[in-house]
Amino acid sequence: MARYAMKMACTFLTLLGLLVTGMAPVAAAPPSRDKDPVGNDVSWPQCGKTLPTGQAFAIVGVTGGLANNTNPCLAEQLTWAATSTGVTVQPKVALYVNTANPGHEGSWWPSSNIYPDDSDMEVANPYGTCRHEVDHACSYMYGYAKAYDDATIRGVTNPGNYFWWLDVETENSWQTDTALNRATLEGMVDYFTSITAGRKNAEGKDAGVGIYSTGYQWGIIAGTVPSSSSLTALPSWLAGARTLRGAKSNCSLPGLTPDSPVTVTQYVSAGLDYDYSCI
Repeated sequence: MARYAMKMACTFLTLLGLLVTGMAPVAAAPPSRDKDPVGNDVSWPQCGKTLPTGQAFAIVGVTGGLANNTNPCLAEQLTWAATSTGVTVQPKVALYVNTANPGHEGSWWPSSNIYPDDSDMEVANPYGTCRHEVDHACSYMYGYAKAYDDATIRGVTNPGNYFWWLDVETENSWQTDTALNRATLEGMVDYFTSITAGRKNAEGKDAGVGIYSTGYQWGIIAGTVPSSSSLTALPSWLAGARTLRGAKSNCSLPGLTPDSPVTVTQYVSAGLDYDYSCI
């Protein structure tokens, strides 16, 4: 994410006239903030930057652009996010994580259903036993492991109390077989679901998991999601707008998976990401 938070897909967004160039200082929020409360999402590109004030809600990147690293400003940005006004149905603070399926090209690839590797924790893998192959079983384990790390080693306190968004973009590493990519995302979803099920944050709002992408990128990466997948019916956060009006319009678009409600949409203004609550 060498541009702004959640902007790994600038190649695609260029086709929509949304290419974000440079890292200009954050400008004032759009004049419509008071009339239409909006949130912001931030991550490592905003480290050291002056962040906006008065945001309705905030979504903070836990990872630093890749699925296997950490946002160095996570603690500071979580402190900023806690100042959100909370005037929408969205949680005042939510999280997002980068996703990928690099296979053997990555710095680590699973070789069993045990994770962490030095533990005796065997994961119930719906695809069978992982044996260090780039197959469904190991793809699932990779996703499960990345989600486990996001929740346990990156500095998030009480991870089960948050809503987690999976950032699914084409500029990360993926397999050409969309079924393998779905398995990775299912592994992440299943882990996050296991820690958030039945949980609420301090505001009494539900914890959980959802998917961030555009319909175009999602189709390339994940393809058609079967109804049996744990990706089905997850909330969608749709990127692709460059104005608040466009973000509002995108609330009526189809979700990323079958029966998926579009609950948040994103637009870009003055070099910063803004988010509109559709519900």
